[in-house]
Amino acid sequence: MLENLKKYNIILGSASPRRQELLRGINIDFEVMSMDVDESFPPYLSGVEIPMYLAEKKAEAYKNMLTDERMVITADTIVFLEGKVLGKPADKKEAIAMLQQLSGKTHQVITGVCISTLNRRRTFHTISEVKFARLNEAEIEYYLENYAPYDKAGSYGVQEWIGFIAVEQINGSYFNVMGLPIQRLYNELKRW
Repeated sequence: MLENLKKYNIILGSASPRRQELLRGINIDFEVMSMDVDESFPPYLSGVEIPMYLAEKKAEAYKNMLTDERMVITADTIVFLEGKVLGKPADKKEAIAMLQQLSGKTHQVITGVCISTLNRRRTFHTISEVKFARLNEAEIEYYLENYAPYDKAGSYGVQEWIGFIAVEQINGSYFNVMGLPIQRLYNELKRW
């Protein structure tokens, strides 16, 4: 469908199985190449600036591989609650604290995406608002015992059990909450 991309060797710069699944869903050929990139950011950044900065920072790691025929897609997703970033939890204690903070509240999931070739770059963001039901201790404990949310911003995966029982409402892209606003990415690639 995306005929304009036929000339590109596309790299998805992410080890996330969810991002890989979503990109496969729009039927483009790509290879996965993940690099370790320090995900720290300057303290003066806030909200949408953070994942856009990190998506571009990740793209920089591939700079020496890019050509006019090689494209890299990088992304970063944050959970943003009451002016604070909830990143990936370091351990169970931190995961419990994050889920307790999200319980009964509405938060934002913001993904920054960067599309790069040797001479061109496009960075954009998508915001989804997610309303969580109140969670009790037993539900949080069950989720952490039976799932592995330690590689997920905010300590949860919307496509997992907790998404079924806790997510009351989403305003915006569901796939963005999974980690890649695929419909927006498709449109950006179509215009490339």
